[in-house]
Amino acid sequence: MLYVIIALLPTSLFGIYNFGYKALVLILVTIASCVASEWVFNKIVHKKQTIDDLSAVVTGLLLALNLPATLPWWEAVIGGVFAIVVVKCLFGGLGQNFMNPALGARCFLLIAFAADMTKFGITKNGIEVYSSVTPLAAMRNGEAVNTMDMLIGRTAGTIGETSAIAILIGAIFLILMGVINLRIPASYIITFAVFMLLFGGHGFDGSYLTAQLCGGGLMLGAIFMATDYVTSPLTTKGRVIFALGCGFLTSAIRVFANSAEGVSFAVLLMNLLVPYINEGCRTKPVGGVKA
Repeated sequence: MLYVIIALLPTSLFGIYNFGYKALVLILVTIASCVASEWVFNKIVHKKQTIDDLSAVVTGLLLALNLPATLPWWEAVIGGVFAIVVVKCLFGGLGQNFMNPALGARCFLLIAFAADMTKFGITKNGIEVYSSVTPLAAMRNGEAVNTMDMLIGRTAGTIGETSAIAILIGAIFLILMGVINLRIPASYIITFAVFMLLFGGHGFDGSYLTAQLCGGGLMLGAIFMATDYVTSPLTTKGRVIFALGCGFLTSAIRVFANSAEGVSFAVLLMNLLVPYINEGCRTKPVGGVKA
């Protein structure tokens, strides 16, 4: 968990730089609400305190990075409580949750507070820096986008999704530390890219594909959410199937649905299928028979 927190620092710091003090406040509030929710829940049900395992901190940080900096702080608190109490603790705590808590909370907030969750306009010193239109929404409307700005992160979006470079720095750290490998992220992103080339409606347009790869929560989701140990399959084959499904669903939502995004719902839907993927990909013990 500590390695994940360290890996998320580049994108967190860039998000604070990009969106200002509101991003910092939202990150601190969301982490605090997650840690407090776990402490209170354990206190009420007389369970051993588990906040020192840092999983609540990771959930709070990931949730904050998936929120727009303009979101009212009290809505972020509700999201933190939902992530920890409803998605995590009520199902047995760490290792028992059936879906990624941060993404579960993000989708809950997206349904409950749709207007606030899709408002990305940022002003600094009375001057509008970013409009409420994200690059993905702009492309959906046929507008041109600057792929270099998307790569660096000088765009509208959630706190942690804008800078592909910052996210990749964190990914390299996690790979070097042995926390994750490239199997799920690579399978996810390659599947997404192939689908977009075939059905995105722009043919083999490199600029369009790059913008789709850097836009939205694809990188953040593929590297930090889809690789969650608890909500991803146990076997190598299962993880590839899981990642293929994430890539397919993300691209299908972006191309055919009304939403310009799709990562959160794609990963959550595949989280729900993990038990079936595990059952279908059970390994045969050496010298034994498949049970």
